[in-house]
Amino acid sequence: MKTLAHIYNSLPVSLQNAAISTYGLVWKHRRFGGIFEQEYTACKTRETYTVHQWHDFQTVRLRQLLLHAYTHVPYYNTIFTKAGLHADELKKFELDRLHRIPFLDKNTLRTEGIGSMLAVNPEKGGMYISSSGTTGTPVKIRYSYAMHQRLFALYESRVRNWAGVNLNMKRASIGGRRIITKAHAQPPYYRTNYTEKQLYLSAYHLSASTAKNYAEGLLKFGPEYMIGYAMSNYILARFIEEANCEVPKMKAMVLSSEKLTPEMRHTFSRVYGCKSYDAWSGVENCGLVSENEFGQLLISPDMGIIELLNDNNEPIKPGETGHIVCTGFINNDQPLIRYRIGDRVTLSKNQQTLCGRNMPVVENIEGRSEDIITGPDGRKMVRFHHVFTGLKTVVEAQLIQYTLTDYELNVVAYPALSEEDKTGMRNRLRSQLGDVHVQFNQVNTIQRGDNGKFKAVVSYVTSKNN
Repeated sequence: MKTLAHIYNSLPVSLQNAAISTYGLVWKHRRFGGIFEQEYTACKTRETYTVHQWHDFQTVRLRQLLLHAYTHVPYYNTIFTKAGLHADELKKFELDRLHRIPFLDKNTLRTEGIGSMLAVNPEKGGMYISSSGTTGTPVKIRYSYAMHQRLFALYESRVRNWAGVNLNMKRASIGGRRIITKAHAQPPYYRTNYTEKQLYLSAYHLSASTAKNYAEGLLKFGPEYMIGYAMSNYILARFIEEANCEVPKMKAMVLSSEKLTPEMRHTFSRVYGCKSYDAWSGVENCGLVSENEFGQLLISPDMGIIELLNDNNEPIKPGETGHIVCTGFINNDQPLIRYRIGDRVTLSKNQQTLCGRNMPVVENIEGRSEDIITGPDGRKMVRFHHVFTGLKTVVEAQLIQYTLTDYELNVVAYPALSEEDKTGMRNRLRSQLGDVHVQFNQVNTIQRGDNGKFKAVVSYVTSKNN
């Protein structure tokens, strides 16, 4: 029996667009139906809060979250009980006592996330969305209808609106969804989601030879802004500029996933004639940092509590850099409390906002430091999480490129990396890059840098576009 993916792949482009638009209708209702409007209105109202009002809001919301977790989530009932925290105390819990609760790490979320960390009384419409998993086994986060709507109310208010755009405008996007699954596909390298006014550009076919087709798609569709992976959008913009292709002017570039550098901003300004806006969150969606109208990065206190801690787990001061620890407010089915998400930010020395909103100001978000892979035909890409999705034995993995056709995968696996898993990863990599050679190394650990992380993608191939 053919799967939906096989059926989709066999369709002509016009019917693929129809299928994507139908799929988009389902997602539009899921994200923007139900409680979205009331949550969006509440988000806008809270943007006027004073520091005192934010403190009161977070205190009330934290007490509700902790009591809910203690009562309905087996994992936290055990954790809180061991910490000597019970219902009566949680009802009057104060923000400055968060340190009494142990940290939650990624490994625990991976192993307990869809087990003891789930609430026994879940909200309707639950589904699991996996993280990019670029460094190994992804985490799975449960999204109910209500959580999705709370999330997109915040995204609309604090990301799109601050960039001067909204959900009703036409947009183009480059993300991880593989709308074209063949490595050697024919144009067009984009598909259209008419329901959501979205042109979806493939992140897996970006090259000097395909840039003209991407530009033609943008001109034909006429998006008002672009969203998605910062690096993939940057690669496309450089190819378009080098080919001197005509593209429509945009109102904004709304980007995420990789660090938005000054060079990226300059390139987007030259190619699309607009400003770029950065944001940080992640599939866990337990914290949000986004760029306001004046280019300042602000923490949204209603997405959750973000603690910024130094290596001794002490709160940092303005001007210092710290690890992000999140306590999310919008996911009742799978609460993440004091979650070490693995990223770092620097607090701005000047905490005065130019927009007048009373939100903490971030100077810098430490982004991923992955290299750009160059395929045998010259295509550029930065995301390879698809290679590891669904492989339960893979704990961590690192992709290394030595030549245009020679690759190495360093894999930490438990209990062992099977031949079936090797074949699966090899085939997935070839589906992105074409006919390449892959060597596997099962290792005990992957060397970290000074920040405790490792580069998930390393390339020793140099070219003018790397």
